[in-house]
Amino acid sequence: PLMLLQVALLRSLVRPSGAPLWVCARPSLSRPLSVDLQGASVSGLLGAVRSASFVHSGFTAGARCPQGTLVEVVTALGEVCSPFVTLLLPVSVLSPEELRKLSWSGVPKPVRAVTWKLLSGYLPANVDRRPATLQRKQKEYFAFIDHYYDSRNDEVHQDTYRQIHIDIPRMSPEALVLQPKVTEIFERILFIWAIRHPASGYVQGMNDLVIPFFVVFLCEHTDDEDVDTADVSRVPEDVLRNVEADTYWCLSRLLDGIQDNYTFAQPGIQMKVKMLEELVRRIDEQVHRHLDQHEVRYLQFAFRWMNNLLMREVPLRCTIRLWDTYQSEPEGFAHFHLYVCAAFLVRWRKEILEEKDFQELLLFLQNLPTAHWGDEDISLLLAEAYRLKFAFADAPNHYKK
Repeated sequence: PLMLLQVALLRSLVRPSGAPLWVCARPSLSRPLSVDLQGASVSGLLGAVRSASFVHSGFTAGARCPQGTLVEVVTALGEVCSPFVTLLLPVSVLSPEELRKLSWSGVPKPVRAVTWKLLSGYLPANVDRRPATLQRKQKEYFAFIDHYYDSRNDEVHQDTYRQIHIDIPRMSPEALVLQPKVTEIFERILFIWAIRHPASGYVQGMNDLVIPFFVVFLCEHTDDEDVDTADVSRVPEDVLRNVEADTYWCLSRLLDGIQDNYTFAQPGIQMKVKMLEELVRRIDEQVHRHLDQHEVRYLQFAFRWMNNLLMREVPLRCTIRLWDTYQSEPEGFAHFHLYVCAAFLVRWRKEILEEKDFQELLLFLQNLPTAHWGDEDISLLLAEAYRLKFAFADAPNHYKK
C-alpha cells in the first residue's frame, strides 16, 4: 500500500518544465534512477518507486549519487504533507503519540490510509512487521469467509443476512455502493462481523460505518479524483481483497469501542442521548428550553446522530475529516463524539430559535443544511467540541442541572 502512496506524492511533484526528477537509487547501484514524471503512468511510476532507495531499508541518509540525493527528494515530498512524509520512510520517526497529535487537525489524503491503519492499532508501529501483519490478518479474514459465509441462508442466520441485504442499497454514495462488487464486499464484512459478535449481532446503522474505511483504503488504489463514483471493476481483484480485509478489521476495532450502542435495546445510545440533553442544558439553556417547550425530544433527532456517528448529517468528505480527529482522540468515537454532537446542535442555534412549530423544528433537525460543508466547517465544529470537552469533561456536575 505504501507504494501507491509514494506514487501519489511523486506525481504531485511534476516540474512545470517537464524536466526529469532525479531519485537517488540504492547505494549499491552505480547510477541514479531517473524518473520523468511528465505524463508517466501509474504502473511506470510504481516500478520506478520500487527501485528507489527510499523504500529500501538499507539506505544510508548521507549516501550521495549524481544529480541528487534521497534527502533532497524527501525534503521535496515533505513540502506536500510534512511531517506525515516520514510514514514513507523504512523506519518511521513518528511515535504513536506524535502521529495522533498530527492527525487531530486532519490527515493529508495521500497518507490517510496508512495513518488510519496505524491509529486504529491494526497496523503495527514497527515498519518491519507491517507486511507480515497485513498478510496474516487478510488471510484470517478470508478464513472467516470460508468458514461462515455459506451459512448466511441457514435458518438461524437468514434474518441477519436479509436485513443486511436490505440496508446496503439505502447507503450512500449510491454510485459506489450499488456496484455489485461493492455490495458483495459490504454484505460479507457485515455478515461476518455479526456472526462473530453474537452479543449484538447486526444492527441498522453499522452498515454506514463501513463506508469511510472502504473509501479511504480504496483511494490508495484508484486514480479517480472522486472515489465516490470510482469504477471498482477496474481495481484488480487482489487489491479489492486486501481493501475488504483491511476494512473489516478497522471496522471491528471501531465497533469494539462502541459495542454497547448495538446490544439489546441499544443502551449505549440511550445513555449518550440523555448525556447530550443534559450537556446542552448546561451549554445553552435557551436552546434546550425551546426544544422542550415545543415538545421536541432529543431521541427524535439525536438517536441517529449517535447510531450513525453523524454520517447521515454531513457529506462523506466531512465524515472522513471528522474521523481523522476521532481516531486521534482517546475514545474519540465513544466519548468525544458526544461533544461534537453538542457543538453540532448549538451550531444551528439561530435557526432552531426561529422555528416555532414542532413539525417544522423536527424536520429541520432531521435534515440539516450541510450539503456544501467542507473541511473548514468540520474544523470549526471540532474546535468548538474540544472547547466544550475542555470546559466540561472533568467537571463532575456538568451533566446535572
